[in-house]
Amino acid sequence: MPGDGGVTAASVLLNEYERIKDEQKSRIGFRDNLIYATLASMALVVGAALQGNGNSAMLVLMPPVALLLGWTYVVNDEKISAIGRYVRTDLGPRLAELVEGLDEPFGWETAHRSDRRRLSRKYLQLLIDLLLFCVAPAAALVVYWSVGPVHAPVLIVSLVETAALAVLAFEIVRYADLQKGR
Repeated sequence: MPGDGGVTAASVLLNEYERIKDEQKSRIGFRDNLIYATLASMALVVGAALQGNGNSAMLVLMPPVALLLGWTYVVNDEKISAIGRYVRTDLGPRLAELVEGLDEPFGWETAHRSDRRRLSRKYLQLLIDLLLFCVAPAAALVVYWSVGPVHAPVLIVSLVETAALAVLAFEIVRYADLQKGR
């Protein structure tokens, strides 16, 4: 019976909502800090390459940094989107069934996805993600190949890194969440 201090299904769902939103908030902070960590790591690699008496081979370290941090970014970003999707398509509808007169709980979860500028922001974010995690490390490899000296073992490693960067670019595009609405 509601009001008697007992646990209701609605209160359980609201508690789940609070917990899952806490997880989402923490993942957002972690994901956003990965951008700064990536920039700092890349600056260190470039600095080491410039300090190392023209040792451009140091630039081959940039792709592994970008791959590790970029993949972690993608995984966290996907989980953030999955939490929102779960709230919109599962948790919210279950709560609406339980509470009379409640048409769309957690309306913000859907409303912010219907913003007419959302798609342009998502495409801009996609471009930034690709530039940071794929284009910048690929450019570092091009500089290494151009400036030289290019040694066969390092060249092979750099070619494998190029393929890995292409895979990461594909995954970034695949997980970009460019849909509108629900």
